[in-house]
Amino acid sequence: MVDEERVPHASLFLSPPGAGALPLAIALANYLLCTSRHDGDSCGTCSHCRKASKFIHPDLHFSFPVVGAGVTSDHHLQEWRQALAQNPYMEATQWIRSISSDNKQGNINKDECHAILHKLSFKPFESDIRILLMWLPEYLGNEGNRLLKLIEEPPANTYFILVSENAELILNTILSRCQLTKIPALTDVEIIQGLQHRIPDIREQAAAIAYMANGSFSEALQLAAQKENLEAGALIDWLRKTYKPQGKEIVRWSEKAAAWSKDAQKHFLHYGLFFLRELIALKIGGGLPVRLQEPELASAKALSNLLTIEQIEQLAQLWANNMSWIERNANPKILFLDTSLQMIRIMQKKAS
Repeated sequence: MVDEERVPHASLFLSPPGAGALPLAIALANYLLCTSRHDGDSCGTCSHCRKASKFIHPDLHFSFPVVGAGVTSDHHLQEWRQALAQNPYMEATQWIRSISSDNKQGNINKDECHAILHKLSFKPFESDIRILLMWLPEYLGNEGNRLLKLIEEPPANTYFILVSENAELILNTILSRCQLTKIPALTDVEIIQGLQHRIPDIREQAAAIAYMANGSFSEALQLAAQKENLEAGALIDWLRKTYKPQGKEIVRWSEKAAAWSKDAQKHFLHYGLFFLRELIALKIGGGLPVRLQEPELASAKALSNLLTIEQIEQLAQLWANNMSWIERNANPKILFLDTSLQMIRIMQKKAS
C-alpha cells in the first residue's frame, strides 16, 4: 500500500493478543517515515529510522491505555518505550500492571483525546508526514466520539494507525472510518522460531511452550520464563497429594502456591490445562502427538490409567475457572485449598 501510495488515512489492525499487530503497526509507521526505502523495507540507517526504532521520532505519536484521572500517554512515555523495546508483543494486562500496582482498570480518557487533538494541530516537525499510533482503541469507550471528526477528516499528511484486540468494544462510528486489516494468531512454527532466536537454550521445550501459547508470542515468553521455576514438578506433586488425599500436605502446598505471584499462579494453571490436554491425547491414542517431556510424560502415562475422560474434563473446567478467579483477585490460599478439596472429590468419583 505504501509503495503504491494508497495508504488509508485511518487503518485498524486487528489481531488476537500477543499475535503481532503492534510490532507490525510500528514497522508500518517506520516504513512511512523512512526516506531511503529499499527491497520492501525501511533502510534502518536514515535519521527517521534511527529515531523511529527508539520510539522517539517527533512525528510518531503514541496513544495507549493509562490509569488515573488526568493522566495521559505522555506521562508514561519512558515506561512505554522501555516496554516496547523489551516486548512489543505485550498484552494489555502486562502493560497496565507495569504502570499501576493497585489492579485498576486502564482507559484512554478525555484528557488523552484533548492531547491528541492538540498534537495534531501542529505541522510535522521533521518528516513530511505525521502518524498517530493508538494501541487498544477499545479502551476509548464513548470518549472516542471526541476524535470522530479528526479521524474522518484528518489534517493533510496525517495517518492514524489503530491496533486492537477486540473490535466489538470499539465504537461503530470509529470502525466505519478505518480500513480493517486482520492479523491471524501466530503458528506454532513461528513461535518456536521466535523462542529459539531469543532463548537459544530452550530448544527442547519450545514445541510444548508454543502449543500452550495458543498463537501468542507474549504468552510464550511468559511461559518460557516460568518453565523452570514452577509448573511440571509442582503440578505432579499437587495431583499426587489430591489423588491420595494428604490433608496436612495439601494445606502446606496451598500456602506455598498462594505465595507465588499472580502471573505465576495463572501460568501454573495454564500449564495444568495443557497437561490435561496431553493426558486426553494419551488416553485416546490413535497416534496423536503428546508434547510432554520426561518425567512429565511418565507421570502422565500413569495418570491416564487412573482417571477417566470425564474426570479430566472436570479438572480442566475447575482450573479454567480458577484462572478467572485469580484475575479477579480471589484470596489465593483459600482458592487453592478449595480447589484441592474439589480435586479430591473429582478424582475419587467413579465414572458415571
